[in-house]
Amino acid sequence: MDPHDTFMQQALALAARAIGLSEPNPRVGCVLVSADGQRVIGQGHTQAAGQAHAEVMALLDATARGESVTGATAYVSLEPCSHHGRTPPCCDALIAAGIGRLVAALQDPNPLVGGQGFARLRAAGIDVIVGPGADASRELNIGFFSRMVRATPWVRIKIAASLDGRTALENGASQWITSAQARQDGHRWRARAGAVLTGIGTVRDDNPRLDVREVATARQPEAVLVDSRLETPLDANIFVPGRRLSIYAAVADPERQQALEARGATVRHMPGPGGKVDLAGMLRDLAARGTNELHVEAGHKLNGSLLREGLADELLVYLAPKLLGLGREMAHFGPLTELAGAVPLEFRSCERVGPDVRLLARVSGRDRFGPHDRP
Repeated sequence: MDPHDTFMQQALALAARAIGLSEPNPRVGCVLVSADGQRVIGQGHTQAAGQAHAEVMALLDATARGESVTGATAYVSLEPCSHHGRTPPCCDALIAAGIGRLVAALQDPNPLVGGQGFARLRAAGIDVIVGPGADASRELNIGFFSRMVRATPWVRIKIAASLDGRTALENGASQWITSAQARQDGHRWRARAGAVLTGIGTVRDDNPRLDVREVATARQPEAVLVDSRLETPLDANIFVPGRRLSIYAAVADPERQQALEARGATVRHMPGPGGKVDLAGMLRDLAARGTNELHVEAGHKLNGSLLREGLADELLVYLAPKLLGLGREMAHFGPLTELAGAVPLEFRSCERVGPDVRLLARVSGRDRFGPHDRP
């Protein structure tokens, strides 16, 4: 394997450690290699928002090891930032440290960076190589790319169903169709999201908490609820102390809003056609507030609306080895008049999780955002 690929794989592995930690910032890893190309002398990954980025963590690690980074090569899974945000520009830190070369997987899609970090490094006489690990880095940060390029989060719909595609019995009972192993795995996907979305129907039927409990996490994702008429019961489990909860509504009801906000929610008015919430507007609002990945755990109606309006990006489906017969479907939309109108999907993975099967299927073309999302 090419040395660039070897060290970039290490940087990507570090970047993966930032899942559930760095949001809304991208997941980035950095490996510093000695000037002779033989030794790793520092490494790190992006910390929580407002704390050190991957490059600074790697430089601090090199200092702690007593290593000189003069002439070193920095392998970074995304272009070093060049702007003052919550932290100073990382490209300036690398320049000041005296590195001799930068190998980066991708250009940052953030318009505040977008090649400027590379330009400043080159202007300082540093050799810049872009490309190794590009696809893996983009996939790791697909939500960040979506937010930067499309101004919407990456929308992933999680579904637990029987083999015949039923997510609940006709009476609404759904706990539990899939196994404990599948539920724990689902919590891993919750943990990587900036926000978890459900609808008022699911709150009524299942009364979920929508928090991460089955796996360790550095932060809880925001809970998001679509409740057009502000019907959320005040004793619902979705009210978790200390956790952000946004309720998107289509109607204005000051008395109900005051009661819900007294329980810790923020009510956001987003009226759309037919007295329903404007889902596209909701996604734009979530992106504007820093949500990279939106994890949806809703019922067949909200799932169907997201698919029908072309707002869903991929499906995370857990299939249990059982048949339920009549019951609720995965997503309610249509009816279609011809097969050509079907939502086209591309299978990305198929794995066993305990006794169940986990499928990851992406809506065809949804991950091609435009000409500015490639290296």
